[in-house]
Amino acid sequence: MALRINLNADIAEGYGAYDIGNDPELMKIVGSASVACGFHAGDPNTMYRLCLLARDNGVSIGVHPGFNDLWGFGRRPITMNAQDLEYMVAYQIGALQAMARYAGLPVTHLKAHGALNNMAAVREDYAMAIARAIKTVDRNLIYVAIYGSEMEKAARKLDLPLAREGFADRAYEDDGSLASRGIKGTVYSDPKKALAQALRMIEDKEIVTRHGTRIKCDVETICLHGDEPTAVKVAGAVKTGLEKAGVELVTIPDMLKS
Repeated sequence: MALRINLNADIAEGYGAYDIGNDPELMKIVGSASVACGFHAGDPNTMYRLCLLARDNGVSIGVHPGFNDLWGFGRRPITMNAQDLEYMVAYQIGALQAMARYAGLPVTHLKAHGALNNMAAVREDYAMAIARAIKTVDRNLIYVAIYGSEMEKAARKLDLPLAREGFADRAYEDDGSLASRGIKGTVYSDPKKALAQALRMIEDKEIVTRHGTRIKCDVETICLHGDEPTAVKVAGAVKTGLEKAGVELVTIPDMLKS
């Protein structure tokens, strides 16, 4: 059976007149994109513009909800009531669904951003809050969850569509969590290193952590971050390298089709 994978990126992470990353170039590389919905970044005009870009490039789009933290770009941990978190995520799902309608695109997945993603990976209450928001607003949304996380468990518990995620351009700790960006060298700017990690995930279903430990990683989608100066160079090299290795690149919905 031929190997296949989805490449995803987080987009629309600007605000007003400000853009972060090179979304037009990334959209030529990835098969799926997660759109910031106004809390950690993004606004209606940015969301709409990126939905049009996705439509023109044949890219599937998803909700990228984050904490209400524009100043911290959603990367600061916030402790909050799980029900409040559920409503916050539901609100952001609705925001993207509205703007996607103007572009004539369906919203097909949800992937939490930054600190919310990291916290929901280890906190059952946060993971379940996101899952309940999906189930209530649109139970057909694919829950994109870090492999082996509480989010994966929550998706299975509520019988939601699930896509397990790995990261080509980030270092891992031995427990399967992402190493802190504050540690030097944990965000890969070397295209060869990112490609090697992606291929290992797809072919060997494992990751080598920053300490040299081999851990299992069976994923349907691989993230390429778009907010680093080398993002397009790294993402392009990963795509080209995977294609040369005979890996078929598809959207997240297509990855879940039998």
